[in-house]
Amino acid sequence: MADVPSTDQLETFSNPAPERDYTIEIVCPEFTSMCPKTGQPDFGTITFTYTPDQKCVELKSLKLYLQRFRNVGAFYEAVVNRILNDFVEACQPRRCQVVGAFTPRGGITTSVKCEYEAGKDR
Repeated sequence: MADVPSTDQLETFSNPAPERDYTIEIVCPEFTSMCPKTGQPDFGTITFTYTPDQKCVELKSLKLYLQRFRNVGAFYEAVVNRILNDFVEACQPRRCQVVGAFTPRGGITTSVKCEYEAGKDR
């Protein structure tokens, strides 16, 4: 098993209702990564809210993908943007939002929200 996360680790399956817009919400409350400055662990909840097109993400592969961030030194902003980019590449949803809500560090909480919509340039 690779030590770092990559898009190809995310498995998908065919959307059972591709003709319909519907929302899937996935909450991952045990996310960990590493602070690139201190080397200390960062903890948070990653929430995916997406409207699938032709594919849906397979949950076990998503869990294993997220676990690979444990030893990745990256700021919250970089982590959440990378997760969104990898998710979009793997699933090609109609729209997707990823929110990283991180636990307090030094008395400060941080929440990072990234969004994607098919056909929109950012």
